[in-house]
Amino acid sequence: MVAQRRPKALMLVIPSIIMASMMILASLPLCHAISPSVDASVLEELFPTGAIDDAHCSSEDLERANDSQLNAIFRELQQTNFFKTFVVDLDAKCPLSKWRNGKDKEDDEMEEEEEEEFECDGGAEELGLDEEAEPLCTVQGGADEGAFGGFGGGNDPFGSSVLQTLGEQGFSSEPQRETFDWKQQTDMVVEGGGTPCDDDENLPETFWMDMCSSIQEGKGTKIVDLELNPERNTGYNGTHIWKSIYEENCMTTQDSCLEERVLYRLLSGLHTSTTISIAKNYYPPSKRKNRTDWESNPRYFMEKFQNHPEFIRNMHFSYVVMLRAIKKASSYLYDYDVQSRNIVDDEAAKILLKRLMDTAILRSCSSVFSAFDESLMFQQQGINLQQNFKGIFHNVSSILDCVQCQQCKLHGKMAMMGYGTALKILFMPTELVKMERNEVVALINTAARLSESLVEVRELTTNYWKTEQQQKGKNRQLAEQQAYAMDGGPPVESLDIMDRTVGAIANLGRQNLISMARENELVMLALSKHPELLVLGKHYASDPEKFLALISSIGLDSDDSSESSLASSPDAIVVGSGLAGMAAALNILDRGGTVIMVEKEHLLGGNSNKASSGINGCCPQGDSYNDSIESFRNDTIKSAGSVADLDLIGTLVDKSEQAVMWLKERANVDLSLLAQLGGHSHKRTHRPSNGMAGAEIIYHLQKELRAYEKQGKIKIMVDTRVKQLLMEGDTVIGVACESTLDGTAEDIRGDNVILATGGFASDRSKGSYLDQHRSELMSFPATAGGFSTGDGIALATDLGAATRDMDKIQIHPTGWVNPEDPSNPTKVLAAELMRGVGGMLFDKKGKRFCNELGTRAYVTDKMLEADSHYLSTGTWNQNHEVPTFFLVLSSSAAEDGKKHVDLYSHKGLLTKVEGIDALAKKMNVWSSTLSYSMRSYQQAASKGYDEFGKTSFRGVPDADLTKETFYVGTVTPVLHYCMGGIKIDTEGNVIKEDGSIIKGLHAAGEVTGGVHGNNRLGGNSLLECTVFGTIVGQKVPVKKGTSLVKRATTQNEQKGATVELPEMTMEELAKHNTEEDLWVAIDGVVYDFTEFAHEHPAGFASIYDLAGKDGSEAFAAVHNAGLLEDFEEDKKAILTIT
Repeated sequence: MVAQRRPKALMLVIPSIIMASMMILASLPLCHAISPSVDASVLEELFPTGAIDDAHCSSEDLERANDSQLNAIFRELQQTNFFKTFVVDLDAKCPLSKWRNGKDKEDDEMEEEEEEEFECDGGAEELGLDEEAEPLCTVQGGADEGAFGGFGGGNDPFGSSVLQTLGEQGFSSEPQRETFDWKQQTDMVVEGGGTPCDDDENLPETFWMDMCSSIQEGKGTKIVDLELNPERNTGYNGTHIWKSIYEENCMTTQDSCLEERVLYRLLSGLHTSTTISIAKNYYPPSKRKNRTDWESNPRYFMEKFQNHPEFIRNMHFSYVVMLRAIKKASSYLYDYDVQSRNIVDDEAAKILLKRLMDTAILRSCSSVFSAFDESLMFQQQGINLQQNFKGIFHNVSSILDCVQCQQCKLHGKMAMMGYGTALKILFMPTELVKMERNEVVALINTAARLSESLVEVRELTTNYWKTEQQQKGKNRQLAEQQAYAMDGGPPVESLDIMDRTVGAIANLGRQNLISMARENELVMLALSKHPELLVLGKHYASDPEKFLALISSIGLDSDDSSESSLASSPDAIVVGSGLAGMAAALNILDRGGTVIMVEKEHLLGGNSNKASSGINGCCPQGDSYNDSIESFRNDTIKSAGSVADLDLIGTLVDKSEQAVMWLKERANVDLSLLAQLGGHSHKRTHRPSNGMAGAEIIYHLQKELRAYEKQGKIKIMVDTRVKQLLMEGDTVIGVACESTLDGTAEDIRGDNVILATGGFASDRSKGSYLDQHRSELMSFPATAGGFSTGDGIALATDLGAATRDMDKIQIHPTGWVNPEDPSNPTKVLAAELMRGVGGMLFDKKGKRFCNELGTRAYVTDKMLEADSHYLSTGTWNQNHEVPTFFLVLSSSAAEDGKKHVDLYSHKGLLTKVEGIDALAKKMNVWSSTLSYSMRSYQQAASKGYDEFGKTSFRGVPDADLTKETFYVGTVTPVLHYCMGGIKIDTEGNVIKEDGSIIKGLHAAGEVTGGVHGNNRLGGNSLLECTVFGTIVGQKVPVKKGTSLVKRATTQNEQKGATVELPEMTMEELAKHNTEEDLWVAIDGVVYDFTEFAHEHPAGFASIYDLAGKDGSEAFAAVHNAGLLEDFEEDKKAILTIT
């Protein structure tokens, strides 16, 4: 029986399951409730061990091969343009409507209207199971008859299935005949067909060629981007479909032949994989539930598989069959001509296919690639068995058209095509194997889906167990709190380490063992998560005297020697004040050390201030978004190309989570948004919700350094250039520097020197590093500040340091050309996000010329081809003018990138125009040419691809171009990043030409080479600075006994009161508009930024531009409101609007 259909408003929706596998629905007991806790031994059963039935390998072999190589390769293949696009007809009508008897046209129309209730609307907020649903194929039999029960006791192939029924009773309808009779014209491979199959002892060799023929392409055929349509819970209720499939195709593994077991296990494995996908992506994003992305439901997973580990085994078997098919077709696939109109991406796909087919992989994983032996099938029962096998496969494939949920139908059809392709390969002679593009895509994606499911089984099981343990912990904590309420004592176990440490410090104060000032100092250290102090607090909180003695022994005793210590010999001299330098300095300071920071500019922050893309990290706090360390590493290696340094890349990637969490927790940087940049296979680039990533990070780190500066722990020397590194024997012992203001020279001695001086892209002088290694690029503008002149590289090489990859200079395709200063060699970067949200690139004639979402190298190459010399030679003539282009955004694209658009508009780099004619006038191109380009783009978007290989279209202009609002600016290729620099090891030690280490010298950030190889991925620059700056800052020895002095008290703290602010009009504010008297209003409050303007990370000019004005809009475009908390003492008035 099947549960009766209820009104839609009352119906409990259940997750969609790919219809192709619904034969095993009854084997997933919907009404089994899971116990509150599951023993670990039960969970272990979900990880199958031992031999896989009907195959010649073990589950351990399969898991090992999948984890070591296969899963990573399949993931990468799925990210390529070729394998993430699938051609499918989602509008084909359900064939079951023809099978109903006794219904007239009105009944049909009414039924169709009723079925519209089940249309997929993209997901539900609250999802549950229909606990009243009955198994779809009622079977008599004992409890030990397996998941399907027994269907007859004989040994006939497909004993009681529809296959045998059709053989005995004939076809009950024409659609049945068309589905099961392979001799009909629908089987285009077979010619003639007048002679019954039974008259021929051997089927034609082409018999299996049409396994996928029931998955047809009709009028509704379209190209679907699989990356944008992942398999997940849609809330679709398909019980009416399940009944149709199940009643037509009852199957069993009890007393069944090999052929029936194989088909059952394949479909069971597919069903299992789909259920796992649903469990992994169960809860949709919801503001009400504070979910920013899809979340898993481990309990749903456990409900499905706790009592049925055999389903996981069937999935293992299905994967083995797919791998066997891939191996058999290896010769065909090895040289397969991948074509998707994206040449670079296609080459990557070919390399990955070859890697999958590589002899070494096939050999090392031979046990799983050869575990299934198809030659054992169809050895008995003649050709009827083969006809019936194919017939039931076609039947299930056809019924997929009855699924109303578009995403469910998409993945069901692709999976069945993947299976059909695999079976075709296995049952046909190798020399006849031939596949259409869609079959190759389906084959690889289906295998990849099964591969990923193996990984997700472990993840979901582990997460379920963690949740159960956490719940037990909460129950224990509740009990402890209740006990506390009764006996008055707090349970130590219920407090975290920081709470315990602060409590221990407070206890020292209560016992008068430390002064009030000392207590304040130690509390500040605990709240800033000083690692050594927290460890002591964890283990010695209950012993105050020992706790105090150990605080002194690790260098946290209180005396007033730090300033003299800092002046005489700091623990480190940091040259450069960008993110790498700041990260190194703050780590040293947090460990109790002292630092002198030397910066040749007047402002701190360097090029890190300008970074807008964000910082990569995998996967902070478990927010993996299906990402993995392996995927991140592979993306970085792929980008690095032939000169990839696996050790440095491994360090970068493995410490990325730690880096992001350090910025969030230690520096309180908002990195709450997550994005996917070009070249990345997953979302892993972290950004602030408001403002630019670089400016936000530098602001917060600078704030922490300034706090230490008030304590006398760090001395920051701006306007000071390092001229030479001082040596004593073979060790660096300090720096020789001079003031850039008055030329005053000074030698500073320190135990370690850290170089964090950035790249060399802005030095275009004769003999510069740019001139030496890439002279043809001397005429290109750069995004780096004019201070990027390779100073640190020169300092290190003077001591014999080696360099590497100096010719590897990244050209970014889009730097803004300021119409008021077009010849300025320093450009503002037009962030990749501008193209990601739908920005279109046009040449000087108003024509598109590339896929805007291509890699930086690809887009730049297409831009430079506008030069005839480059087009013919592939090299740039430095005497030629670098070409410019137009970047255009529609109103919807501009809304998606609002923060960036507002910022660039404020800077005068983007202009807003109304209508296509105004846009053409602004670009100085023919309106007819531009209109044609826009129309072509709209048409390409509707088809899902364009002539340049673009398959993702966001922010497409409205149909009525005359009423569309556009934003347009001029862009040009710019030098963006120097991959080359000083040679280092994974610890940040500087390496000499002979491979030895220069003692006392360290380096981090863009000054170093090797981390990025041929090309840097977006988001990896801030990551490199944080990771290697932290590594160096953590390893530099810190003198024990270096003290903490009292934190300077601010003027407001001394007053201890809040001053009531006077009111001020706009006219009065306008008078404060000079460099010496610079006031700005933000959100109704007037601030005096006279001093701050000279320290502003983004430069003095951007503050000065707002002098005497309301800067609320400009501030909101790039900053968080929290930044203003640091300017309480600078408030001057409340702005009144008259």
